[in-house]
Amino acid sequence: MWSVYIVCCADSSLYTGIAKNLQERINLHNTGRGAKYTRSRLPVKLVYSESVDDRATALRREFAIKKLERDDKKKLIESSCN
Repeated sequence: MWSVYIVCCADSSLYTGIAKNLQERINLHNTGRGAKYTRSRLPVKLVYSESVDDRATALRREFAIKKLERDDKKKLIESSCN
């Protein structure tokens, strides 16, 4: 299983990524060894995740989420809380 996730950075920006092991990936982000984008925006907080079957599906979903406007990403995050 793969995860597609969104984290909220310390500057309130949103970062979307994929991971095989989600908790390990979040830990990497928070230790500055994750994505270059998040290194200067620590700490990050996981705000959304979904599981998919394979890497290809995860990459397609990540791309689709990255194309969303910020308000649409917020709606996606909020919908997962209900």
